[in-house]
Amino acid sequence: MKATGIVRRIDDLGRVVIPKEIRRTLRLREGTPLEIFTDREGEIILKKYSPMVELTAFSGQYAEAMAQATGQMVCITDRDQIIAVSGGSKKELLGKTISKQLEHVIGERNVVVASKEDKNYVPLTPEETEGITAEAVAPIICEGDAIGSVSLLSREAKAKMGDMEIKLVTTAAGFLGRQMEG
Repeated sequence: MKATGIVRRIDDLGRVVIPKEIRRTLRLREGTPLEIFTDREGEIILKKYSPMVELTAFSGQYAEAMAQATGQMVCITDRDQIIAVSGGSKKELLGKTISKQLEHVIGERNVVVASKEDKNYVPLTPEETEGITAEAVAPIICEGDAIGSVSLLSREAKAKMGDMEIKLVTTAAGFLGRQMEG
């Protein structure tokens, strides 16, 4: 654990304010769910709660099946990071923070289909993912909340994603969203 040197008091309603710099760094917004842990030394640990973590193993299997069926790379994310990768370099992407643009697409519940040259192309992570030429991205919706995304990514030169790829990612996203509800 890293000390910040910041001290806060608990108010009369039992609340503690998390400083703005820490909220910005950790991408904590109003309404962000936090999981609370305690340990034997009296420490209280707050951790961003991601309902998608419960589906990590299942998401990996789903991504693997999609990648095998399409020959494309498949990435599944929660609202913060990539939780499953198949058909591409897992080491390069798994656990990486998603880009602000992808975070916005998820929040707006948009389906995106684009080639690398298009202005509406959405990078998966803040760093450039090498070789991606086209994408189809759909948000995962669970009980009315946008909780993640499914991306189908091509590395083929001059690749174009079409109606079939849109249906594939929206079906996958819908299925994963329903799995979370059940």
